[in-house]
Amino acid sequence: AATLHPTDTTQQKTGVGSGSRRLAPRHAVQRLTPDELLNEISGVDNLLIVQDLDGVCMDLVKDPLTRRMDRDYVEAVAQMAGRFSVLTNGEHEGKRGVNRLVEQALGDPGRAAHDGLYLPGLAAGGVQLQNSHGELSHPGVSDEEMAFLAALPERMEKALYERVESLMPVLQGDALHQEVHKAVLDTQVSPTINLNGLFSLCPNDVSLQQSLQRMLEELMHDLLAQAEGQGLGNSFFLHVAPNLGRDAAGQERLKPAQPGDVGSTDLPFMLRGALTEAGLLALLQRHIAARTGTAPLGDNFNVRTAPHDHGELLSLCEKAIPNEQMPLLVGVGDTVTSTYCSDTQTWLRGGSDRGFLTLLQDIGERYNQPNRVVLVDSSGGEVDRPNLHDPALQGISDPEDPLHFNVLMPGGPQQYVTWFRQLADRWT
Repeated sequence: AATLHPTDTTQQKTGVGSGSRRLAPRHAVQRLTPDELLNEISGVDNLLIVQDLDGVCMDLVKDPLTRRMDRDYVEAVAQMAGRFSVLTNGEHEGKRGVNRLVEQALGDPGRAAHDGLYLPGLAAGGVQLQNSHGELSHPGVSDEEMAFLAALPERMEKALYERVESLMPVLQGDALHQEVHKAVLDTQVSPTINLNGLFSLCPNDVSLQQSLQRMLEELMHDLLAQAEGQGLGNSFFLHVAPNLGRDAAGQERLKPAQPGDVGSTDLPFMLRGALTEAGLLALLQRHIAARTGTAPLGDNFNVRTAPHDHGELLSLCEKAIPNEQMPLLVGVGDTVTSTYCSDTQTWLRGGSDRGFLTLLQDIGERYNQPNRVVLVDSSGGEVDRPNLHDPALQGISDPEDPLHFNVLMPGGPQQYVTWFRQLADRWT
């Protein structure tokens, strides 16, 4: 697993009783309204918005095949050409890929490629690169790794069937097959098992939800062992979404289900190096190369050759990218977590967007520029999550959190899409 991210290990002692979760008033944060951010960045020549997808520009749903994307949003992305990139753990291609959502939104499968309306940027944590015409590549990924990944969905479905059958005996026959098939997301470079459908069958049974989470974690570790047996022991890692940061061994911590928060729902089997922190630097490299003709991090830089340590990524950025080439960065995400552990008196911080948002924030501090972090409320979809209507942001942040949110969008993806369209209109 990757070297620990400082905000993901969260071994800060609180110095208070173990039952306390509210430790101190939240530190002062420069909070802006969405309109203030709109005015601040409108017209900035060297701007790069780095945005997650699920929960940000579309609602979180239990079945990814039911996702929908707004046509005006897709066209607004094209208006922001050169100032916008996606950075997501989802994927661009395949029947579950975001490209299908773009085509559905446009109502014309051929228009996106012809007019350059696909969403440009990095998917699968940073190993799947796409331009606006849908031209796809997987920098640094071997044929052997791709072949192992291609065989995984079938293995996942078989193993999950056997385990769910014993945990949920009420599911029988076709119903069992249907739920298991729906849970396995046969994506190209990050095959995933998603628990949302199974959770919906036991919405008030937290104990069973936790058992399903533990079962799934064991299943995925078995698949990692199979990869090692085929000589690919250094090729993959298990992502947990949402998570509680990483443990001392570098593995992402499962977030157990609890009343009102189902915790970890997705466990993608991912290529090592597919970290959004490294992906942020890869996107910076492409942005600067497009503007200057020179790739400051070297022509062979990608997320698989990049450092995995937060400090090393920051130092590499500072060393290689001159101030005058650094764009103003706006990071947009929805999945950030923080849970107090009374046993160790520490905050366990994680979430799939935390890493790149924190690095983006820290780059702003190093370069003395006002990079902005935007958090979108994704609790309004079909998945139970902590929401932004709680002033303390409990379950999302904490009083000692080094990650600061400059803009909150409690109206969820609908509010964000409206805001983004207004921004794009200012460049037309």
